[in-house]
Amino acid sequence: MECLKQGANVVIGGRDEESAATIIEESAKSAGEAIFVKTDLHDVKNCENLFEVSMKTFNRVDGFLNYAGVTPAAALTECSEELYDEIFDIDIKAAFFCTQHAIRTMKINGGGSIILVGSTHAWRGEKDRTAYACAKGALLTLSNHISYHYAVDNIRCNYLVMGWTPTEGELALRKSQGISVECLHELASAAIPLGRMTEINDIVPGIMYLLSDYSAMVTGTTFRINGGESI
Repeated sequence: MECLKQGANVVIGGRDEESAATIIEESAKSAGEAIFVKTDLHDVKNCENLFEVSMKTFNRVDGFLNYAGVTPAAALTECSEELYDEIFDIDIKAAFFCTQHAIRTMKINGGGSIILVGSTHAWRGEKDRTAYACAKGALLTLSNHISYHYAVDNIRCNYLVMGWTPTEGELALRKSQGISVECLHELASAAIPLGRMTEINDIVPGIMYLLSDYSAMVTGTTFRINGGESI
């Protein structure tokens, strides 16, 4: 929504058409225009289509935010092949091919900014998130690879490390473990140096900075918005 308010055109890629419709409706009076492209990240062709539609509609791609990810819990000794494949298909394979097409389109219009949303798990991970940690570690490598090799094309890439955030997926997981929202916030307050979970209002300004020309010389960073969680 903030990008739309600032006058940028936004392409929303995903499977949740209802949520996208709500965003588009709420943005009707914004300076920018929003469209939805139904995208199943299990299908590499869908990744390509997302950028093809973006180019046909707006003639350019200046920024790409890769937020998609799944975080099912399983330790190394318990992780099934099916669970491993699901995590890697969404968390790294889809990101790999989306950034491939993002770079191809950004080269046409002289550059752009890519943000890959990572995790503190990338450096080691909790014991019950082994495959997720490995996928996020691979995503960090991808970010560094892009930032180094495509700087010559004026394409920047940064790895955004969000903190412990009460996303829908996190809340659903904790509920399945018998942990209430209130208890979750208490656990986070005790674990995070700044004393609370990361909220959406903490994250949006950082994203806007990385997408904008204010960060024109910022690339290859691990950009942490997590209350000191990874110190």
